[in-house]
Amino acid sequence: MMGLMASEETRTMTPPTVRSSAAHDARKTGGPSTRAWTTRLLVLGIVLSALNLRPAITSLGALLEEVRDGLGMSGSVAGLLTSVPPLCFAVFGVMAPRLARRFGAGAVVCAGMAAIATGLAIRPYAGGTAGFLAASALALMGIAVSNVLMPVIVKHWFPDRVGSMTGLYSMGLALGTALAAAVTVPVSDALGGSWQSGLALWAGLAAAAILPWLPFVRGRAAASGPGRRADGDGATRHPDPAAETSASVRTGAGHEDLPEAGREETPAPAPTAPAPTDPAPADPAREEAPRMRITRSRTAWALAVFFGLQATAAYITMGWMAQIFRDAGVPAGTAGLLLALTMVMGVPLAFVIPRLATRLPHQGPIVLALGVCGLIGYAGLYLAPAGGAWAWALLLGVANCAFPLALTMVGMRARTGPGVAQLSAFAQSTGYLISIPGPLLVGVLYQHSGGWGLPITLMSALMVPQMVVGWLAGRDRTVEDEAGR
Repeated sequence: MMGLMASEETRTMTPPTVRSSAAHDARKTGGPSTRAWTTRLLVLGIVLSALNLRPAITSLGALLEEVRDGLGMSGSVAGLLTSVPPLCFAVFGVMAPRLARRFGAGAVVCAGMAAIATGLAIRPYAGGTAGFLAASALALMGIAVSNVLMPVIVKHWFPDRVGSMTGLYSMGLALGTALAAAVTVPVSDALGGSWQSGLALWAGLAAAAILPWLPFVRGRAAASGPGRRADGDGATRHPDPAAETSASVRTGAGHEDLPEAGREETPAPAPTAPAPTDPAPADPAREEAPRMRITRSRTAWALAVFFGLQATAAYITMGWMAQIFRDAGVPAGTAGLLLALTMVMGVPLAFVIPRLATRLPHQGPIVLALGVCGLIGYAGLYLAPAGGAWAWALLLGVANCAFPLALTMVGMRARTGPGVAQLSAFAQSTGYLISIPGPLLVGVLYQHSGGWGLPITLMSALMVPQMVVGWLAGRDRTVEDEAGR
């Protein structure tokens, strides 16, 4: 998602006639005050939801030592806990399109925020490791479906401002990630030093994110827009953007792939209050489904493995980096700030890297530059984790920006919207499955070796194939040419 902030405005290919038609429908069917109120409420809902898509992960990373001690959790089980996010994203994310077709995307996002709030409120007091894992999975389920559907709502309701709204959404996501890492420990100390309170406080932010979506739940207003039609059975039908783009959403976390998948699609009408009788425009991804076997493309496989390896590094960082610093003697509060620095690097670089990548015929040099930053950061963690902690956190934050680069390359390695949709689904679903064992293996190595030497060595070793497959994925070719039609 973040990788599209810079490139959406220049690469979205919506015909001007469709844009003007949507604007005309909006003027024709709704009053200015109603439209303004609806827009403000949607923007508030999008921002608050984005703020809630990562605190469940990074707040736990900041207090992982206390959680392990409090629950009697072994290093291996802690590794399993840090592997839960990509697993949930892969499993629950694919449910989002079906749920949205049934209930509407706005209602599902609202339910997702409720699941996050409930899971975060329950998990510190679940009374054991199994309950903690189950409550975490509930929160992550809400994150997974919201990841997938929020970009659909952005694209549907703001067809002429996809780039700016995507940027706003992405900055909210990065801010929530960094904020949870930075303030969880200090707030926990202020609340009496209880790790339960430090984790549970984020349920309040998720509960606040429910409120803006409530007016849109009835009638599927936020998902389908006001466009409704009656079928022959007399039942009211809502042309839901999630249903229209369902062919483009077959992915796990993919929080982020929907703008890529719909890059050439025709957006649905803009939001209005009354209900027009015309259905929303059809999705070209469904009308022109590519007849190709994506698994025949070497570029698709290279991109999927690259996506999986960068996701492995990202979840290891979010789950374990604060603990690495703490074991090196860095105070808990400072370790949280170091993790926050790593996460917040995604805000400025997510604007720069995609723009640079789209101007180069081969994105391999960017892959290598990010990989070198990661290798230097890991070497620093191995040799002097406390001495150069801020430098290592900064370098690893730069290396983590392989994520927006991967999403940008998804859009560049296919010629058509349907091709992008198929490549995005394959790369992300395969990639998140690849990323699941990494954090778990780090926990096992940490427990059995009693230190961070072997885990950091593993993390450094994984960076090498990431650079190799990233170089291959960055070559100027398309999956349509390789897979055939």
